[in-house]
Amino acid sequence: MAESEAETPSTPGEFESKYFEYNGVRLPPFCRGKMEEIANFPVRDSDVWIVTYPKSGTGLLQEVVYLVSQGADPDEIGLMNIDEQLPVLEYPQPGLDIIKVIYMARNPKDLVVSYYQFHRSLRTMSYRGTFQEFCRRFMNDKLGYGSWFEHVQEFWEHHMDANVLFLKYEDMHKDLATMVEQLVRFLGVSYDKAQLESMVEHCHQLIDQCCNAEALPVGRGRVGLWKDIFTVSMNEKFDLVYKQKMGKCDLTFDFYL
Repeated sequence: MAESEAETPSTPGEFESKYFEYNGVRLPPFCRGKMEEIANFPVRDSDVWIVTYPKSGTGLLQEVVYLVSQGADPDEIGLMNIDEQLPVLEYPQPGLDIIKVIYMARNPKDLVVSYYQFHRSLRTMSYRGTFQEFCRRFMNDKLGYGSWFEHVQEFWEHHMDANVLFLKYEDMHKDLATMVEQLVRFLGVSYDKAQLESMVEHCHQLIDQCCNAEALPVGRGRVGLWKDIFTVSMNEKFDLVYKQKMGKCDLTFDFYL
């Protein structure tokens, strides 16, 4: 399907760049001109795909997967461009007919805060509206990459499939050892007990470097980030929309780590 212009849902004068639409999904301007090429990207039987909605801990998951799959060291990752090892394809829906999919979901309240901060920092989007307005856009599925609610539920419906590993961002902070064990089994790599313990410690170091370093933006990667910006009324409204859109889904998130 050819790309077409779509009206950018914006506060006048605040959201200057226009989204465009591809296959019914609204995408930001830096994706323009790349969709047909990505759609024809050659897929190998040995590929492992990492799939997330934006701001779900994608970069961190890339590094953890590389660590586990290669038996690498966190210091080694710090010296490389991880995107060269695990290329990122900005595409609205890769499908589930590929061999292995690692999907990670993040609790939507933290995600929308991180997404808001990202839009404010990105020159091509130049968002200068309020967080309240941005959050309304998110709840009404009026941001790039389509509806978070539909995206996460579509993959949750397949979380028991043999070729899908469904992870939650919060488990990186709550139960990392179990997540690493899941990745080891899913990726088909082999570790003895001592090696597994060492790998979990390496992943702890990596997450600490990515989420807790003093030089990083305040709150980056923190669970419970939403509590610093949501008002009581916003939280009540969000909970209502969440219940309406996720009411039939048994996927749960930990919002209060």
